Amino acid sequence: MRSDSVKTGVEKAPHRSLFKAMGYTDEELKKPLIGIVNAKSDIVPGHKHLDRIVEAVRDGILMSGGLPFVFPSIGVCDGIAMGHVGMKYSLVTRELIADSVEAMVMAHGFDAMVMVPNCDKVVPGMLMAAARVNIPTVVVSGGPMLTLREKNDIDITSVFEAVGSYKAGKMTLEEVTECEDSACPTCGSCSGMFTANSMNCLSEAIGMALPGNGSIPAVYAERERLAKVAGMKVMEVLAKDIRPRDIMNESTFHNALIVDMALGCSTNTMLHLPAIAYEAGVMLNLEIANDVSAKTPNLCKLAPSGPWHMQDLNAAGGVHAVMKELCKKGLLDTSNLTVTGKTLEENLEKVRNVDHKVIRDIEKPHSPTGGIAVLKGNIAPNGCVVKKAAVRDEMLVHSGPCRVFDSEEEAIEAIYSGGIVKGDVVVIRYEGPKGGPGMREMLSPTSAIAGMGLDSDVALITDGRFSGATRGAAIGHISPEAAEGGNIGLLVEGDVLDIDILKGTIDARVSEEEFATRRATHVVKEPKIRTGVLAKYAKLVTSASTGAVLRAD
Repeated sequence: MRSDSVKTGVEKAPHRSLFKAMGYTDEELKKPLIGIVNAKSDIVPGHKHLDRIVEAVRDGILMSGGLPFVFPSIGVCDGIAMGHVGMKYSLVTRELIADSVEAMVMAHGFDAMVMVPNCDKVVPGMLMAAARVNIPTVVVSGGPMLTLREKNDIDITSVFEAVGSYKAGKMTLEEVTECEDSACPTCGSCSGMFTANSMNCLSEAIGMALPGNGSIPAVYAERERLAKVAGMKVMEVLAKDIRPRDIMNESTFHNALIVDMALGCSTNTMLHLPAIAYEAGVMLNLEIANDVSAKTPNLCKLAPSGPWHMQDLNAAGGVHAVMKELCKKGLLDTSNLTVTGKTLEENLEKVRNVDHKVIRDIEKPHSPTGGIAVLKGNIAPNGCVVKKAAVRDEMLVHSGPCRVFDSEEEAIEAIYSGGIVKGDVVVIRYEGPKGGPGMREMLSPTSAIAGMGLDSDVALITDGRFSGATRGAAIGHISPEAAEGGNIGLLVEGDVLDIDILKGTIDARVSEEEFATRRATHVVKEPKIRTGVLAKYAKLVTSASTGAVLRAD
């Protein structure tokens, strides 16, 4: 066993002595050592309850002959970090989580591990670590929160948009407070197809999580049962020596992109899937995203794209029911191995779609193409991303004058003060991976636009990114970013921008000669924070177009 390096032979007597200091016996130390990565936190609603999930995982490991060891992981609540300096620290935690899990696994000789994440950067961070250390691993998340049917299924997006409605005089303070009190009624990841739930669903599509991982609500007893099974399954994949890189390959990431398009996932998946693939030794080129979208029907309209939430997806059959629909047209490679110890084809044998309103029949999709689009043009020669499924039809093609801001705060102030009018294109730059630094999410400005009733008339582009809760013509990940000399940094107030999501183009009506003239006198702004972890991050981070991974070379 891998753990022999810390427990077997006379040379390891000092190591065994330290285990015995924690109360472990010689009999226990003969068992495989199984790490449990616990992202439990009192500051993240999606992680508040994870000790309960971890205890269930422990039970499953003990029942199946393993010796579990729990160690912690950090995690940021993107909702609480939103709209202020805190959001600069969100994406960087993905790398910190991957690094810290790697350090713990390599330092302590674990034979296998179960990862217990839930929210935005924690899921991809742990999956990156799993690919990197490549020991048998199962992922089981904490699950989504519920919505209140009697409150018309409002969610966290509703609260952000309520602020904009209040600023526009469309809601009273009492109505905002009522929304605030009702939007998040239970623990769990926020209830729509936002980034956390997107990644938990795609963990199933990749094959690293058990069926139900993405959709079973946090407060259901079924979630604890799933966690126990995860504890048992890790012992099975250990016995069979099934490792993450046996599961995560080019085919499984292609499957994940297809499921992503069918579900209408967060645009943040376009950062996280390439980053996970990179750690697995797979180069996932997002050039293929539009090709995948062109052949993949959008089967689900989950919030913010439509009226349904994660509990509805779960009741309809979950992610595997979506995958079963996709298989009707042969869109998925079902030969891939999964953490069940079986192939995807075997996992799907008895799955069925029980609600064709929530998961459309593949012959009657919401759209014949997928929920995410990659655009290119003179503003984004290396690409940018939009959640097409959440864009109103009238905004799929839009032209308008640029309103240029060098920070999220400047843009929000202009929106709330009435400085943005119908037809405008809000440009927020110097918020990319290097320029932020940290590539902040822009839920506050997009929600302000929607809450003020401008989402049918105003587009927003940025070298930052968006929350999975964002809706409207919100185009992020503009690459190259302003801090790397990208053309977004050369736009001036009043430049006309042409956006055609249907054709996949985004161009300013500025000639190459004019861009060259502007570049000759242009000075790229320095990152706003130059100390601490963000300073190191800015020096190492790559473009959003490559997943914003860190490169030391």
